[in-house]
Amino acid sequence: MLSKRSEKGLILLAIVVAMLLFVYWLAYNPVKDIHASIPGMDNRPKESADDGGKVKIGEGFDFYQDFESDLQGKWVQFRGANSDNISSDQSKLIDSWGDGPKIDWQVELGEGHAAPVVYNGKVYVLDYDEVKKADALRCFSLETGEELWRRWYRVRIKRNHGISRTVPAINDKYLITIGPRCHVMCTDPNTGDFLWGIDLVKEYMSEIPFWYTGQCPVIVDNIAIIAPGGSSLLIGVDCATGKVIWETPNPDGWKMSHSSVMPMTLDGKKMWVYAAVGGIVGVSAEGDDLGQILWKTKDFAPSVVAPSPVVFGNGKVYMTAGYGAGGILLQVKKSGGNYTVETLQKFKPKDGIASEQQTPILYDGHMFSILPKDAGGIRNRFVCVDPNDCQTILWDSGSANRYGLGPYVVADGKFFILRDDGTVAIAKATSKSFQLLDKTKVMDGHDAWGPLVVVDGRLLMRDDKHMLCIDLRK
Repeated sequence: MLSKRSEKGLILLAIVVAMLLFVYWLAYNPVKDIHASIPGMDNRPKESADDGGKVKIGEGFDFYQDFESDLQGKWVQFRGANSDNISSDQSKLIDSWGDGPKIDWQVELGEGHAAPVVYNGKVYVLDYDEVKKADALRCFSLETGEELWRRWYRVRIKRNHGISRTVPAINDKYLITIGPRCHVMCTDPNTGDFLWGIDLVKEYMSEIPFWYTGQCPVIVDNIAIIAPGGSSLLIGVDCATGKVIWETPNPDGWKMSHSSVMPMTLDGKKMWVYAAVGGIVGVSAEGDDLGQILWKTKDFAPSVVAPSPVVFGNGKVYMTAGYGAGGILLQVKKSGGNYTVETLQKFKPKDGIASEQQTPILYDGHMFSILPKDAGGIRNRFVCVDPNDCQTILWDSGSANRYGLGPYVVADGKFFILRDDGTVAIAKATSKSFQLLDKTKVMDGHDAWGPLVVVDGRLLMRDDKHMLCIDLRK
């Protein structure tokens, strides 16, 4: 046995050692050799690396055939040119399916929910080639469905309720895509020539969203608008050169969501509205403060955000998300030279209009949406509200007409609504009541979640493995 003197000595020694370790811990700096990485200034290689190996954006090209078309219709980005999901096509469309849908063509795609853009008779969709293990921008004829060319790059991706989810942005000279692992690619839409690429993870420390990238790019005046959500919240990229010409700071460390950037004009001031993981922000789109934050709020910050902001003409912004997040109605105001944002309404999915995946449509002075699966007895129904009171549902589609997570679009005064199982409903586009005109099963696939496109009298739709074109002309 130890003597009491020895015990006291050991205790004293332990105390001294503990104090020395504590002093060392206080003095030690674990990040003294770590330096900030500035995008574009880190001597990055031309090849970017991820967990699947080296990625050479735009490395491959396959040409199949030449093509000419007299069609002039355009669907240039996610939700169309006006970001409202209302087709500007003047074609007179069918009111019923008659003997069945007139399917012009169907093509097989890699697993995903990415929707196309259309420009002068050509259809462009960002696909994933599961054999080649590559993101593939594919170009088809709108009239025949024949593939014209594809531009691709190898990147290994595992399935996660689909792979590709984004919609490109296009004009007459440039086509921008964002791949599932945040690779931005710019090509010539006429030739498929590769122009430039940006790896957002490497250059902006973006964190790939849980179900891969869902954000869709925007092109305005040949500037591509992207939301990295890493070291820069938003960036503007010159489509001609690939040079980043402005960046929005990200002091709160907000992350990239599945949501897309939407335009807003308030008192003549153009701005971008983005719902990041962390909050909602308004960023200047013009003037001396281009790219600077004008307003922001953390009042709505769910961990998963898929729908995009719905912007009203009076400075109001509506935002929703799934998984119990519900929705929020904001009021943005200008006071002097500054902008403020106020929460007008905030509610759970059982208490008002909400959505898990699709972005609601503002039409005929009202807002329309498919409620999420956690909306109680009216889950998955198509509903209508007055946008001044997003909590009071004016009507719903009834228990016999539920639509899962499917998309919807307005064209020729009608709603075209796609169910998860490939059933397409036609309803009168009115705020008076839900007026179903007809419905039919179009495809036998599942997870038909990709946004719809109506252009040149044709409906482009997809399930998780196929894209098809239906002639809707009367």
